[in-house]
Amino acid sequence: MKSKVVWTSGITFLFLTVLLAIAAPAANAKAKHVRWDIISLSGTTVSAGGSASASANDGSEITLTGMGTFVAPASGKGSNAVTGGGTWTIDTPSASGTYEVKGLVRFDEALGTLVGTGTTDTIDDLEDAHSGLAVLTILYSDGDRGILVVSCHLPIGTPATIFEGVTVSKGSVDYWNREAPVAGVNENRTAFHIAD
Repeated sequence: MKSKVVWTSGITFLFLTVLLAIAAPAANAKAKHVRWDIISLSGTTVSAGGSASASANDGSEITLTGMGTFVAPASGKGSNAVTGGGTWTIDTPSASGTYEVKGLVRFDEALGTLVGTGTTDTIDDLEDAHSGLAVLTILYSDGDRGILVVSCHLPIGTPATIFEGVTVSKGSVDYWNREAPVAGVNENRTAFHIAD
């Protein structure tokens, strides 16, 4: 009988050890406080206040400005701890207004940095700039709802699969074809800054 008790205790101990090993990283993970911006790039200086565009299936285009903050929970789930918004303009049919960020669906940080590029970052510390992808719910001033996807591809270390710019929906229209940044043109760039 004694050997059965020792064997059962050994399995219980092993199970608890494995469970703690799996749970420990999650317990040590922290929520991330993130600022996102559609940026302006003048020479090698990054600042807030840029614009980015995307087009719909028929070629009509939406142009956004904006910035905001969010708390990305360690769980990877969404959050209502958000601020921010900006302006929108559509070329066809001509319309414009403002939008407000209402929630974070998800945020995924990616490899990528500005460190070593000779860039001056007027938004936050250069070391805090990161590549990544944020999916945000937004509300337009005309009552339409939408999804804003902010994607940042910084020049050093970011995987080629990550795009730079934004896509957005407005009501039933999806402006899915992001406008890619062009060297020397001050448009279609984004940045994330993650606070410690």
